Amino acid sequence: MNGSDGIKPQINYEQLVENALKDVVRSALAIAQKSGLPGECHFFITFLTDHDDVTIPDRLRESHPEKMTIIIQHQFWDLLVEQEHFEITLSFGGQKEHLHIPFAAITEFNDPSVGFGLQFSMLGDGDDDDSDLPEDEMDTTDEPLPKGSADVVSLDTFRKKN
Repeated sequence: MNGSDGIKPQINYEQLVENALKDVVRSALAIAQKSGLPGECHFFITFLTDHDDVTIPDRLRESHPEKMTIIIQHQFWDLLVEQEHFEITLSFGGQKEHLHIPFAAITEFNDPSVGFGLQFSMLGDGDDDDSDLPEDEMDTTDEPLPKGSADVVSLDTFRKKN
């Protein structure tokens, strides 16, 4: 069916794929909310701190003005997964802090225990800078963010080459 102006509507497949992959993140977090994390499972989630709907304490935003990676493993509380966002309380420097993170702000999701990772490059600024995790963020695990150990699915794989 054509539009009334004679232009055929386009299907944004990249957005459809991104939405489907965000459902993977949402579902993994929902499992953790309901049953806890199974076995050695743990999540590294990188998100844009300057996204309009991200709510984090000012001290965390000051030290992470653009991007932040959180680790969900042993010490997390009050995980709540909704359709558009998740909320969680984590310990930073021994102080519990509540975070509200919309799925639209997530740029990376990794579970190094099984070598699984997703990268949402459409949301980022194209800057692949992986900022180092501050020591206080490492309270939830002793394991550093693995480099290249996960099979990362990048949306660039699906993009049409010009």
